[in-house]
Amino acid sequence: AASAAFSTGRTINVRTIPLFLLLLPLIEIAGFVLVGRQLGVLPTLGLVITGGVAGSILLRIQGFGALNRIRKELDAGRDPGRELAHGAMILVAGVLLLIPGFFTDIIGLLLFIPPVRDLGWRFLKSRVAFTTDFRGMRGGFSRGPDRGKTIDLDEEDFSRAPNPESPWRNRIEGD
Repeated sequence: AASAAFSTGRTINVRTIPLFLLLLPLIEIAGFVLVGRQLGVLPTLGLVITGGVAGSILLRIQGFGALNRIRKELDAGRDPGRELAHGAMILVAGVLLLIPGFFTDIIGLLLFIPPVRDLGWRFLKSRVAFTTDFRGMRGGFSRGPDRGKTIDLDEEDFSRAPNPESPWRNRIEGD
């Protein structure tokens, strides 16, 4: 019962996620030991700090680029699903680079590479059903035929001067 089904019929056992989260620190510690043995303590710490700084810089640069691409897709009236997925992967990449460790840094750096993100998008797209409707997203106004009720007034129908025959005028003045 603890599984997530995708459109291909495959299932992912949700119980493996906590196991992975428990193993991740052990993998990172093993990476620290292996790299520290080869380079020494200070260069290893320098690499970890450099990875965090690089992650924050890349997240800022590529994050704003992804937001601009999403905006362009919406302005053109196209589905921004791919760009949204890229933006989410860029966010995950930035978080992975901010987490101290070499394994997460490698995965994070790979996610900053657009062809790797495209591969991830193809993987997600084939397994997750997306339903989107971005027709009304262009500046908040619908440009399609279903505009709803529109009241078209001529110049003589609209006036800023008060109408003495208005039933609302008498009600306001009477109160």
